[in-house]
Amino acid sequence: MNTVYLDSAAGDDLRRERLYAGQLFVFSPRESSLALTEHARTMIEKAFGDIDPRKAQYEMPVERYVEICAPLKPAFIHNDRTKELVRGVIEDFGCDLEDIYQDVPRLRMVTSDGYLTSGVGYAHHPHRDTWYAAPMAQLNWWLPIYDIETENSMAFHPKYWDTPVKNGSAEFNYYEWNSVGRASAAKQIKADTRKQPKPEEPMELDPQVRCVVPAGGIVLFSAAQMHSTVPNTAGIARYSIDFRTVSRSDLENGRSAPNIDSEPRGTSLRDFVRCSDRTQLPDEVIAEYDDEAAAAEGTLVYQPAGT
Repeated sequence: MNTVYLDSAAGDDLRRERLYAGQLFVFSPRESSLALTEHARTMIEKAFGDIDPRKAQYEMPVERYVEICAPLKPAFIHNDRTKELVRGVIEDFGCDLEDIYQDVPRLRMVTSDGYLTSGVGYAHHPHRDTWYAAPMAQLNWWLPIYDIETENSMAFHPKYWDTPVKNGSAEFNYYEWNSVGRASAAKQIKADTRKQPKPEEPMELDPQVRCVVPAGGIVLFSAAQMHSTVPNTAGIARYSIDFRTVSRSDLENGRSAPNIDSEPRGTSLRDFVRCSDRTQLPDEVIAEYDDEAAAAEGTLVYQPAGT
């Protein structure tokens, strides 16, 4: 990775090409992204009542914090207004809504000084999303809900864009994760025991790139980027939104970032719906990226309880 583009005016086709080549795109807050983060902030602050969500860890035991956040995350995901606002962001960035498919947006919280680092507050180790069966053509959109500092941001590790890392992705079955791993997040409080692909050799995390954007700013990057959660020492929790997109035409034509070390089983492509009408990708497109044997060992699409 050589370049960070700030508020680039590049069209979506050129932007995807550069993202597949390992570049980063950073955007200032705009009306569509601020509407999304303000919506999320309203839901978060309602859930915490009179307590400042960024400082809630100082007001309650960690178990109570998990009790609040565990239902808040799916409530945000499945809220109709959330879906409308995410589509608004994608449209605002000039994406073809007939060609671009999106997955559900995630609400994340990363508390400070080791208060909660597992389950609903999981602090991600260095990883590529492609280790978790994301397609190589996936793009990640990340937005902080409140202002952040370098001490509670996200880090990219550019050395590993074209340097493979020995990792556990070959033992990761996405469909098994759907049936077991995702459902147990709220139970992971003191430690996270879920089976996840991790580096299996020492890594040099410096040099690293941290993009500190205001609330509603956007960091856009390839799912093949090596990135991690910065250990939060800022004294306040970080709340963020992320969602992913894929281009059907790119999937059909094999345009994507290079795969240098990802070997998971299955694919997350069934999680994506077309922005224009929320229909799923055709079976014949998914089949090019699927693993029938893996499908027999789990659940194709995760459905949280109560939905």
